[in-house]
Amino acid sequence: MPTTKEWFGEWFNSPYYHILYKHRDQDEARFFINNLVAYFGFSPAHSLQDLACGKGRHSIYLNQLGFNVTGLDLSEQNIRYARRYANERLHFDVHDMRQVYREGAFDFILNLFTSFGYFAADLDNQRAVCAAARGLTPDGKLLLDFLNPYHVLNTLVPEEVRQVEGIEFHITRHLSGDGFIVKDIRFSDGGEQHHFQERVKAITYQNFLQYFKVAGLKLVETFGNYALDPYVEDQSDRMIFVLQNQPDQSRC
Repeated sequence: MPTTKEWFGEWFNSPYYHILYKHRDQDEARFFINNLVAYFGFSPAHSLQDLACGKGRHSIYLNQLGFNVTGLDLSEQNIRYARRYANERLHFDVHDMRQVYREGAFDFILNLFTSFGYFAADLDNQRAVCAAARGLTPDGKLLLDFLNPYHVLNTLVPEEVRQVEGIEFHITRHLSGDGFIVKDIRFSDGGEQHHFQERVKAITYQNFLQYFKVAGLKLVETFGNYALDPYVEDQSDRMIFVLQNQPDQSRC
């Protein structure tokens, strides 16, 4: 694991991250999960992994539906919170997605709501995909839900101000020279000035296909939204990949 501080390690462990994003739509998240349950046909016998699970809202909901779920996240604060909901069929661990958590152990791995593309080095993106593939059973499936960079860049809002819990968040967005969608978040609280930054690589469809090929993952389907409608490059909100493990094809 890298010894240098990465933006996501700092920001995701900050209480301000959870304040800023407290508005996230639980109904939308459950709508997506319900559609995935129906699409994949999850059963109580399956082992599910929620990779980069945050505070565990999707893991917890899947477990409430009767499934065996392991939630993994790099943020110790997130996992500490999530473990309050743990039971014999719901487990949480601090884990870096660039490392294999448990080889060949999961029937399904879900990486939801753009929890990918954070790393400065492209090689780390490949390592993360390879680690997920190695965590699957031989016929397991990976779902990777990412923003659609073509749509995001065409609709990017350069500046906005949000008031949340008495804090005025000043947010700016731009595309960096090295291909990252950068969000700068500045605010004052208790007389102190704060600045955090989010950096998500604008990974193209073709780039993802290369990651998957190296990892021995076969593309089954690509959806463009949480209703699981087909992906359309210049229109869809999301790139949601469904992938089948083919371990004999892996070059990781």
